[in-house]
Amino acid sequence: MADNEVATRAPESDAQETPQKEAEGSAIPGDTKAQEGPSMGEHCVTDRPTPSGEVPTGELTKLGDVDVYIAKPSDYPHAPSKLLLLLTGGTGMQSKNNQLQADKYASEGYLVVMPDQFAGNPAPTIAIDEPENKDFSWLESSKLKIAEAAKSFRIDMWLAYHTPEKVLPLLHKVIEAAKEEFADAIANGGGIYGVGYCFGARYILILAGEHSDTALWGQEQPKDEEQGGAKKEPLLKVGAVAHPTMVTKDELEAVKAPVYIAAVKDDSLFSEEDVLTPGRRTLEKNTVEHEVKVFEGVPHGFAVYGDYDDAKIKQDQAQAFAEMLGWIQSH
Repeated sequence: MADNEVATRAPESDAQETPQKEAEGSAIPGDTKAQEGPSMGEHCVTDRPTPSGEVPTGELTKLGDVDVYIAKPSDYPHAPSKLLLLLTGGTGMQSKNNQLQADKYASEGYLVVMPDQFAGNPAPTIAIDEPENKDFSWLESSKLKIAEAAKSFRIDMWLAYHTPEKVLPLLHKVIEAAKEEFADAIANGGGIYGVGYCFGARYILILAGEHSDTALWGQEQPKDEEQGGAKKEPLLKVGAVAHPTMVTKDELEAVKAPVYIAAVKDDSLFSEEDVLTPGRRTLEKNTVEHEVKVFEGVPHGFAVYGDYDDAKIKQDQAQAFAEMLGWIQSH
């Protein structure tokens, strides 16, 4: 296992700047405290600017009656390919940046299936206009705080709807349909590969795990397993994820397929103390092949395709893609 860790605090998101004093306990301007309960940051629901001149080349279609974006290598089906399931953050399948991300993997020889895991209901995006004058009055500051609270509430309500009970059956339908539609690619790769970002990273880890609740996989629970019987084996051959959100310790500990994790130092949405560290100990105990890279000085969401002015974020974004690609290529 390779493990490169650094000890510098990273901002929660470059888009989450507070108008007055910084959040209590923060070491970097713009950093925010972790919210109680499941939530996502600005990075998970808002795209970065799309690099100039880039246009997606894949197609929107359906698999298992679920909307999907499919990106194919230029020489497929004349040359063999491998099937890659790509799961996005809250901006979803219709995001041009996510489509371009799928195209990047397709250009490396993968047949990429990116499903609409939100059933036409991506995370709400609410624009909040800050006053041009940064010397906020009490009234302006209060209005801004109310707007931020309303936005957070809408996102939390959206998350309360898009639970594993809703998302996993959709993914199961897509996987089952892909087994028929792209049997050649799955056979060529010896299984299904998976990559995920933010919200979608959690589900790649779940699909890479061994679980007993088959109802969550789009199947009825057998009567003899109602009390917690045989476990469902991983649906993925290998997985690579970047800055997961809302992952539980149990979900990470259930992983059985080889997995690469690109994490962000001091990420309140993927706690190193509560989730990552105990999860890694279990992966090591279970001799599950894994690699963890912790990036410093970048916002959660940095690995999602999109343009940044900061040269370091651009460099680390490219590095995360190269390492995630290299991980799945090596398996």
